[in-house]
Amino acid sequence: QVQLVESGGGLVQAGGSLRLSCAVSGRTDRSYTMGWFRQAPGKEREFVATINWSGGSTHYTDSVKGRFTISRDNAKNTVYLQMNSLKPEDTAVYYCAARRPAQRNYNYWGQGTQVTVSS
Repeated sequence: QVQLVESGGGLVQAGGSLRLSCAVSGRTDRSYTMGWFRQAPGKEREFVATINWSGGSTHYTDSVKGRFTISRDNAKNTVYLQMNSLKPEDTAVYYCAARRPAQRNYNYWGQGTQVTVSS
């Protein structure tokens, strides 16, 4: 079992930047693939980015490529999402999630952090 707590959300103007953090606690001795997802009002939750245990492999949804960067510091048990050149359409609740590498679905989720981008 792992527990995930997101932080770093807030209100920012279009073109601005935010860095989200996800603190991981619990069974941190196991390797987990980490992901960021988001859910905008009235929309389904969507994948944003993922990073493997070593940090050597990352993937992004097309709409954030070149603007967002996912990273992790395993010594600090923390995963980050650096978001630059933010757009109003990035407004959503952002969720951190974890899964074991051999599993397809993410089993563990944080409570989410609100990101609001004003135009």
